[in-house]
Amino acid sequence: MAKPARKLRSSEWFGRHDRDALVHRSWMKNQGIPHDQFDGRPVIGICNTWSQATPCNAHFRELAQHVRDGVLDAGGFPIEFPVMSLGETLMRPTTMLFRNQCAMDVEESIRANPFDGVVLLMGCDKTTPALMMGAASCDLPTIGVSGGPMLNGKFRGEDIGSGTHVWKFTEMLKTGAMTEPDMIEAESCMSRSAGHCMTMGTASTMASMVEALGMGLPGNASIPAVDSRRRLLARLAGRRIVEMVREDLRMSRILTKQAFENAIMVNGAIGGSTNAVVHLLAIAGRIGVKLTLDDWDRLGRTMPCLVNLMPSGKYLMEDFHYAGGLPVVIREIRKSIHRKALTVNGRTLWENCKDAVNYNHDVITPLAKPFKPQGGIAVLRGNLAPDGAVLKPSAATPKLMKHKGRAVVFEDIDDLNRRIDDPKLDVTADDILVLRNCGPKGYPGFPEVGNFALPAKLLKKGVTDMVRISDARMSGTAYGTVVLHTAPEAAAGGPLALVRSGDVVELDVAKRLLQLHVPDEELARRRAHWKPPRPHADRGWVRLYCATVQQADKGVDLDFLVGGSGAKVGRESH
Repeated sequence: MAKPARKLRSSEWFGRHDRDALVHRSWMKNQGIPHDQFDGRPVIGICNTWSQATPCNAHFRELAQHVRDGVLDAGGFPIEFPVMSLGETLMRPTTMLFRNQCAMDVEESIRANPFDGVVLLMGCDKTTPALMMGAASCDLPTIGVSGGPMLNGKFRGEDIGSGTHVWKFTEMLKTGAMTEPDMIEAESCMSRSAGHCMTMGTASTMASMVEALGMGLPGNASIPAVDSRRRLLARLAGRRIVEMVREDLRMSRILTKQAFENAIMVNGAIGGSTNAVVHLLAIAGRIGVKLTLDDWDRLGRTMPCLVNLMPSGKYLMEDFHYAGGLPVVIREIRKSIHRKALTVNGRTLWENCKDAVNYNHDVITPLAKPFKPQGGIAVLRGNLAPDGAVLKPSAATPKLMKHKGRAVVFEDIDDLNRRIDDPKLDVTADDILVLRNCGPKGYPGFPEVGNFALPAKLLKKGVTDMVRISDARMSGTAYGTVVLHTAPEAAAGGPLALVRSGDVVELDVAKRLLQLHVPDEELARRRAHWKPPRPHADRGWVRLYCATVQQADKGVDLDFLVGGSGAKVGRESH
């Protein structure tokens, strides 16, 4: 078989003729590995986020086997290894609290082991950025394989979307339009196969980002989890990673500034999740690419939304795949992308997409007649968000994107939960709801509570949307005129901490403005009386996280993890 001309990392473990190499080979052989696996062939790590506590990734044992088969096909030596798994549906207080911990796990696991290249198995929201961040810090040949979306939800003759219909059904339960037995029946109808959310939520968005960045094979974003073509893609990825090692095609050659710009433009065209903002900023920080909120606003400002998927639209990921998937979108916006950007299969992004065919123009609309005129992420600034805040225009109510109203302030999520449905709450449909102390430090962990439910008494009057402002995130499956990621956050002393109920707040998305109409002198008086919240923990991960986490405009990575350390082989252990 063809072998790399250069010396591989794995040879430091398996290629020597001394005591330590004997130990390394001997212990691996107790798994039935034949001696010829140590003959200098590329060692491929299969990074697996399988866990029963992460339902999106619960089929990854089988997917890993297909990657393994592909590695063996190509003459590589596969070694599967686990890392911390982040299950969006179960973990408390939020998986975002642990994204950076998982990224550390990935980085150190790769560096400490005899891997020449890595395949990343990821699906649930935070597993994708965590694995990409950790691998980027090592900068080995790497390829991403997403787990794929679930099949469309089906409930009483209607397509229902994971996440998106959760919010809808919850509001219907509050108003009496749905009963508890109805809700229980809908639960089973919503999640009826393996895979992640089938809406254009964060999981689908980040799978699309992997493909748009060039880090996944064509089709990675949309092939349903239970489709045999997902297994084929995994096997082809296993074959391709061996070739990438022989070519020394590292992440840094793919994750260029142009690749990130492509991803931002694709995110706009698909109506992707606001969570992609913090994740791409963090990944860029690990690989050494300067990416800012200004890049997001500059590139997304004129990009229309072409994809008619929930939560912005009607269809789901299964329909998106049958329509032609992400290659069709990239082909449609070809004049806006960097066509020569390199991808993991050795071809350019344009070479992968130039022949894509659109099989359903209702699901993927032409650029000349877009589904919605605004698809990018709007970055807002003003005295309420000096370092920026974000809003997703395609999920917002058009008439509310220019709005001035009275603030109704909730101190934290517990305060909101206590008062939001109180019939005596002083609130009207024209008010602006403000939630604070839900940012990276404040919650802690930057949870998806920014799209909090409207007051019950207004829902019963038929109010379907209000301007909501917070330092939190929102689920990619959610919708509404929701301002998120307000930076600096309240817990870090940001202006959000100074807002009082009754203050006038102005939102003007067209002008990218988020302004608190309170005199500077009054804000200074309030600041003089402000006190930082008490620490959430005096030990462990939470203490380390709160002490070192960056703000939303920087990607919410830990400050000491920004940048990479490469994959230098460490000292022997014996």
